[in-house]
Amino acid sequence: MAVDTKNPAPATGGSSMATGPERLWPYLLLGIVLGIVFTRSEVVSWFRIQEMFRFQALHMYGIIGSAVGVGAVSVWLIKKLGLRSLTDRPMEIPEDRFQAPGTQYWAGGTAFGLGWGLMGACPGPIYVLIGNGVTVMIVAFLSALAGVWTYGALRHRLPHS
Repeated sequence: MAVDTKNPAPATGGSSMATGPERLWPYLLLGIVLGIVFTRSEVVSWFRIQEMFRFQALHMYGIIGSAVGVGAVSVWLIKKLGLRSLTDRPMEIPEDRFQAPGTQYWAGGTAFGLGWGLMGACPGPIYVLIGNGVTVMIVAFLSALAGVWTYGALRHRLPHS
């Protein structure tokens, strides 16, 4: 397997797993910017999340709908224009046929939704809330870690598609 010295990924199309600090700083900056955007747009507001689940306001549905729209347009552009990553690798989006959701999706979605509704925080904003001084969200963060660990421990027993 040939390795390009300019691009350490194998020539077979694999990805490089190098994650030194020089490669991670853009993600740190993006995380900071997203934290500011989440705070200013009130996406991290417990009251906004409760309004959404009680169908009292369209604020969160508008934000979620905007994200879905941006994602759909982005995927369409990637496919249409054959865009490449910042490291000049092709972005490949597999063409999957629709399959009806199985038990794993209903169970996982229900667990995620119950956790989100009871805690009032999605996994992304947990970090922002902790950064904004809402220290009770440390419980949500630790609970999320426990959930990930539990999934990892039980993964071989769970249904997967």
